[in-house]
Amino acid sequence: MSWQSPARLWLLLGVVALVVGYLVMQRRQSRYAVRFTNLRLLDRVAPRRPAWRRHVPAGLFLAMLALLVVGFARPSAEVRVPRERATVMVAVDVSTSMLAGDVDPDRLTAAKHAARRFADGLPDEFNVGLVAFAGSAAVLVPPGTDRDKLHEGIDRLAEGITGVQGTAIGEAISTSLGAVKSLDATAAKNPPPARIIILSDGANTSGMDPMEAAAEAVAAKVPVHTISFGTPSGFVDRGGRAIQVPVDGQTLKAVAEETGGGFHEATSSAELRAVYEDIGTSVGYRKERQDISARFIGLGLVLAMGAAAGSLRWFSRLP
Repeated sequence: MSWQSPARLWLLLGVVALVVGYLVMQRRQSRYAVRFTNLRLLDRVAPRRPAWRRHVPAGLFLAMLALLVVGFARPSAEVRVPRERATVMVAVDVSTSMLAGDVDPDRLTAAKHAARRFADGLPDEFNVGLVAFAGSAAVLVPPGTDRDKLHEGIDRLAEGITGVQGTAIGEAISTSLGAVKSLDATAAKNPPPARIIILSDGANTSGMDPMEAAAEAVAAKVPVHTISFGTPSGFVDRGGRAIQVPVDGQTLKAVAEETGGGFHEATSSAELRAVYEDIGTSVGYRKERQDISARFIGLGLVLAMGAAAGSLRWFSRLP
């Protein structure tokens, strides 16, 4: 334990002085015993005073003063703070094919809306991160509980943001797994319970094979849930030329089945509300230095009330 205002502890000398003064007064009073030859008259005039009870209110009052001084010095200590480790990574496809308008208003915009709705439906204490992927994958928002930062990341999602053309679903899974393992200092050896959500049109064209990445997810015990955006007749307009970009739901479905996740289509994305229900929780701890003066002040107030109650009960007055 350390002190933010250690100089204030000198006030404890005042409490010590009060203790010494109280003991001196008690000793002085014991010297002045009145002598009576008639013991019955002594009992009537000066009934027996409570022995130890008369010192209780004073003792509690002095202890209260000491605690308040300690609290006034602002003590601080390393405190273990619980932290929910459950993690969800949302990976959104930002490849050119996601500009197809077969899902209103287009695949990418629909995916962004779905990502926002899904994240907002998760418990506030869950850690949520965001990955963008096209021909490569990148973590836009590391897993955390700051939903405003997550919303900003979703708003930044745009075609070509990764700078590499293509669709790399396998890379998205692998990158998401890496983000999960970097959640905290123990995540690499003691991974948190996690889920990965892939929002894509499913046409893998580059990078790691999706099934190879799915095997990594299985080894890490991280189910991958997938949402397919698009139809077999989807196309994008490039300079007045229609380029066919049919949805490949089979790839996404295979990844989900391999990892124990669920496969959903864009029209049924509301079903994802149930995804986090089986994720489980794992509460970890981190150490923070916190001001603990409230502990001493609170205990001091309890002692003050005890002193008042004892004095009223035994002497019909406040100390």
